[in-house]
Amino acid sequence: MTKYLFTSEKLSIQVHPNDRQARRLGLPHGKAECWYILDAKPDAVLGLGLKKPVSATKLRTAAILGEIEQLIEWKPAKKGDFYYVPPGTIHAIGPGISAVEIQQNIDVTYRIYDYGRPRGLHLEEAMAAVKLSPYDPKYNPEIPTDESSRIPAGSAFELFQIVGTDDEILPQTGSKEWQVIPLEGSANVRGKLIKAGECGICPQSSDIDFSKNKKSLVACIMP
Repeated sequence: MTKYLFTSEKLSIQVHPNDRQARRLGLPHGKAECWYILDAKPDAVLGLGLKKPVSATKLRTAAILGEIEQLIEWKPAKKGDFYYVPPGTIHAIGPGISAVEIQQNIDVTYRIYDYGRPRGLHLEEAMAAVKLSPYDPKYNPEIPTDESSRIPAGSAFELFQIVGTDDEILPQTGSKEWQVIPLEGSANVRGKLIKAGECGICPQSSDIDFSKNKKSLVACIMP
């Protein structure tokens, strides 16, 4: 599933379960996601992982006392940044960020802290799912700005950056659904023009015409 995020305030601090944890709840799988930053104000930040390993008790207590922000690693956000967020990663998005979020399509999110807003928290579930450690920098690869490339995005889905008409890196078979997210220019998907800010869906990669593309993301799930 693809979302566009435009943040004017801090989003909740949260975590998602992995496959094993989600299946215990009767769900088909857990939830991994990734962020591609479209734009960010100079002071915009993303929360990913912890500054250092802590116990679940300390993390839970900090959430209750409103001190959890001090334990999280806040990273400056800038245009073109990419972050993969594996299940179990404590994460949050600050204000002043425009981003594409691509995630496994499952409705399971455990809120740990929500800045006093009147929404329910899921502290017990979150403590069972969260990784009590720093974010691994391997999940923050540098994406070349001027060439098509496969973007490392874990094993939950495949993600590609396509520049211009250079789409030879796309697999021709395997996935039953392809999502096309133009970043610059446009793409034609089964006869429909898809522009920046939109997302096109089709059953095979050959349904995508990149003749008017400048730069797009393409996501799919491979067997």
